[in-house]
Amino acid sequence: MPSKACSVALAGVGAYAASQAFVGPVASPQVGQQQQVRSLRQGGQAAAQDSSSSSTSVVGVLALGATGAFVAAAQVSQRGQRRAQVVRQATAVAEKVFTKMPASVKPGVVTGQALVDLLNYAKENEFAIPGVNIVGTNSINACLEAAKIAGGPVMVTFSKGGGQFIAGKAADNTSDAACIAGTVAGALHVRAVAKLYGVPVILHTDHCQKAWLPWIDALLEASEDYFAKNGEPLFSSHMLDLSEEPLEENIAICKKYLARMAKVNILLEMELGVTGGEEDGVDNSNVDSSRLYTQPEEVWQTYQELASVPNGNFTVAAAFGNVHGVYAPGNVTLKPEILHSTQKFIKEKLGCKSDKPVSFVFHGGSGSSQEDIQYAIKAGVIKMNLDTDTQWAFWDGVNQYTKKNEPYLQTQMGNPEGPTKPNKKYYDPRLSLRSGEQSMAARLVQAMKDLNCIDRL
Repeated sequence: MPSKACSVALAGVGAYAASQAFVGPVASPQVGQQQQVRSLRQGGQAAAQDSSSSSTSVVGVLALGATGAFVAAAQVSQRGQRRAQVVRQATAVAEKVFTKMPASVKPGVVTGQALVDLLNYAKENEFAIPGVNIVGTNSINACLEAAKIAGGPVMVTFSKGGGQFIAGKAADNTSDAACIAGTVAGALHVRAVAKLYGVPVILHTDHCQKAWLPWIDALLEASEDYFAKNGEPLFSSHMLDLSEEPLEENIAICKKYLARMAKVNILLEMELGVTGGEEDGVDNSNVDSSRLYTQPEEVWQTYQELASVPNGNFTVAAAFGNVHGVYAPGNVTLKPEILHSTQKFIKEKLGCKSDKPVSFVFHGGSGSSQEDIQYAIKAGVIKMNLDTDTQWAFWDGVNQYTKKNEPYLQTQMGNPEGPTKPNKKYYDPRLSLRSGEQSMAARLVQAMKDLNCIDRL
């Protein structure tokens, strides 16, 4: 994302409910209260007409009406108090103010200028936001829980395969229908619950290669529709990974998409060079090692083109030896000094005051050393991707739960406490999944410490 000063991205039941809740704008509490008042008035007028038409029993009707009115008033009062309490709680969350963040950044999903302000704030204060790949509401919950504990922003990231998993592997995926529907449903779920955690959340999609562009096209249509109804896009940002294409084609396609995204305030993340390894259907395991390192001239060429897009905001995933997955020490050589030299090169080209005119993102963050992470952040990295480590953490939480309760997880009935003792309270899936959430959240909190993303709100 260019700086303006120098002319400068486990399926749950709640997903479907969230998608229904966000089809259109919801009436405000004031509108609902006005409708209640009108209803009560109309009911009172009707009661008055009925009582006046029955003069022979007026005394009985009045007495009965008084009692009924008293009971009804008490019930209305109780409902009103409960509703008022809910409104106060929701309002308190919505009006929460961060004392350290830019004023535009609020709890919940962050888009547009607020996202730009948030990423610039991260760059200026030398911390990076974790970009976490999720596969359902359980991993979404873990992300939001970690951010709440750490007191920092988080990026919830959907892959194409993750979107399909949210929709369900048995769902019809003709023309990527399930990938699209699941990603949209997941985004709507995040929007429904994010404010409840009191943290800023970035809604992002991960690697989209050239053959997968129809998936992004559909997600952009969803954001354009959401923008027309709500004044902001559904997603905060999208990543295009066209690093396998010639540089000129990569830049041209990204520029075309950025022009479209800019109209609805979506940020673009693009990739230069290649991130090695394999992740969620993108396999660069056998790529030439020379392509793992981006040259400053390539970043400058990209910067010039994308910075010319009106209202366009972008980040660059410049390769500096990054590899997806877990690897033994010494098997991968990260060179974050490439990012430092690139910033210096572009600063000289622009003649600007900022030492970090480019906002970089760090792919393949799992397993990276603390030293490499910190040095990359000092070079303007504002987001680091995490997937492999968080996947393991979730599984480890589930695995530890099953090991701890193994004697109670063999049959529906019968355990060390007796042959007729039921085991339902142990095999309820919410228990093992919750253990996975907690383990993943703990790993993410550690990652946020490594990224200096602690107590930033």
